[in-house]
Amino acid sequence: MLVKDVMTRGVACIPSDASIREAAERMRNLNVGTLPVMDRGRLVGMITDRDITVRATALGWRPEGCPVRDAMTPEVVFCFADQDIIEAARVMKDRQLRRLIVLDADHKLAGILSLGDLALLAHDDSLAAATLGGVSTPGPKTRNGKQPKAEATQDAPVL
Repeated sequence: MLVKDVMTRGVACIPSDASIREAAERMRNLNVGTLPVMDRGRLVGMITDRDITVRATALGWRPEGCPVRDAMTPEVVFCFADQDIIEAARVMKDRQLRRLIVLDADHKLAGILSLGDLALLAHDDSLAAATLGGVSTPGPKTRNGKQPKAEATQDAPVL
């Protein structure tokens, strides 16, 4: 089964110059916790509800005055729509990601693959369970207690 067979299509995005308040409102209205960030039609990052809370709110940034680009995660791990879901699930497990951006053959945003997509649509309980187990396992920490920065690999490309 291919990623395009189970991914979520029609993903809402947000421009990089939108305020984090706009991002939070869009997340609330769509009942989602993450939005791809676009700049001139190009994917430049992801913003999550956690990014807004930990990077902006905790630092006292005003939601109306802080652009999404200042709080977003610029490193985006992705897979391709024509990849096998087992490969994509391995990337999610290895990189501890609950959501994976999906690109088409032209490197344009095609959708998002989530743990829920694997569990509900792939009809493979063992795949979903193994992926969730890997995502939920604490990863290596640096001396300052933070996760090490992700590096691009051939298996898990990063924008």
